[in-house]
Amino acid sequence: MEKNTLNHLEQLESESIYIIREVFSNFERPGIMFSGGKDSILLTYLVQKSFAPAKIPFPLIHIDTGHNFPETIQYRDELVARLGVDLVVGSVQELIDLGQIKEEQGIHANRNLAQIPALLHIIEKNQYDALLGGARRDEEKARAKERIFSHRDEFGGWNPKNQRPELWNLYNGKKNIGEHFRVFPISNWTELDVWMYLAQEKIPLPDLYFAKPRRVFERNGMLISENPYSQIKSDEVIEEQMVRFRTMGDITITGAYPSEALTIEEIIQEISISRTTERGSRADDKRSETSMEDRKKEGYF
Repeated sequence: MEKNTLNHLEQLESESIYIIREVFSNFERPGIMFSGGKDSILLTYLVQKSFAPAKIPFPLIHIDTGHNFPETIQYRDELVARLGVDLVVGSVQELIDLGQIKEEQGIHANRNLAQIPALLHIIEKNQYDALLGGARRDEEKARAKERIFSHRDEFGGWNPKNQRPELWNLYNGKKNIGEHFRVFPISNWTELDVWMYLAQEKIPLPDLYFAKPRRVFERNGMLISENPYSQIKSDEVIEEQMVRFRTMGDITITGAYPSEALTIEEIIQEISISRTTERGSRADDKRSETSMEDRKKEGYF
């Protein structure tokens, strides 16, 4: 008798579903961090598959900076309606208006750091004890240090030097009052794996991922989409180029890539020969060599 074997994507899917069900059995109030990017979209569909035909048992949690791509918000709302999932929104603008967050000023100002207090506020308000996220280990060196069950202290902080072993797929969810976990079910996926799975499952995506003529300007070697939040310097020229986005963040800090890829199949081909990482188009990662790790220590996702 032939032994049934899983292919590469089936193995990744099986591992992710196992982790998601472990979260359901270990924690009382989990949630799904949702950015509107391809990884959080993939994660949401994996959660759906984990519990089908039942409804997704966790809410989607979106930290809204107010500087999102309009397409991201539209996609989020359509997804929520399509899947019948609950949505919880944490508003950075609301905390700025209340004087609880001080907004950055200047040409390079953005609201990336402002997401941290907004996220911690939502966690405390709703008493979440585990948040599932779509981070992958191949994205960035700080994320490569994460465990799958990543412990956070009572202040939301992460200590990369004090992490728990995860031998034989045994995950330690023990925590004290006020602490919580960030859980990364797609840790072992690569960017190419994600795109191949999205293509296989025919999962709809925001059109930001596909090439089209867009109005952009160049700043620090990146193409930034024209938007109402960025201050344009006198030597910066807005022009139309054929571009797409490989990662999804605020419109002010997410760089576009010149591209002709109109389909997922063309994106897969493009990524297969690319020598740059998707996080190379994020201005928030370029502030220092340790910018991501510093943010994560403070509570960033």
